[in-house]
Amino acid sequence: MTSTSSLGGAGASDVGASDAGAAPIRRLVLSGVLFGAGIAASVVDLFLFHLVLQWHHFYDLGTTEMAIAADGFFHAAAWGMTVAGLFLLVDARRRAPVRWSRWTGAVLAGLGGFQLLDAVVNHKLLGIHQVRYDVDLLPYDIAWIGSAVVVLAIGLIVLWRSRGRAER
Repeated sequence: MTSTSSLGGAGASDVGASDAGAAPIRRLVLSGVLFGAGIAASVVDLFLFHLVLQWHHFYDLGTTEMAIAADGFFHAAAWGMTVAGLFLLVDARRRAPVRWSRWTGAVLAGLGGFQLLDAVVNHKLLGIHQVRYDVDLLPYDIAWIGSAVVVLAIGLIVLWRSRGRAER
């Protein structure tokens, strides 16, 4: 009996080896996406648009108290994503060297992806809030959705260009 048969055959051991090499990469990318989405939600959306500019709340279809409570829950979830992304980054770094260009691409993809999801789902499909009220929305929608698409595209390009040989 050969050593490969004791491991379940050559095919099974090859799959396990490639999965083991891909796991830190997936963990690193997930870390960046969560961190980017968390930063988009907590810093860009909540801090800038909710608190500083006071243009909208997460949920604007109810009372002011309901809107502020929704902002609080949204804020907690957003920081939860950010912290989870950082914990995954630490774990990925513990398992393998970090390719910072890969992580940066994932952060940009997470940031742009979150903004695009927010614009399409929350602003347009559900209508639970808009970028701003009592103004012509078209320039705001173009800026919000356009910037989200650009950041997401840059992130995906950086991710694609930073792939290692094992991923190609």
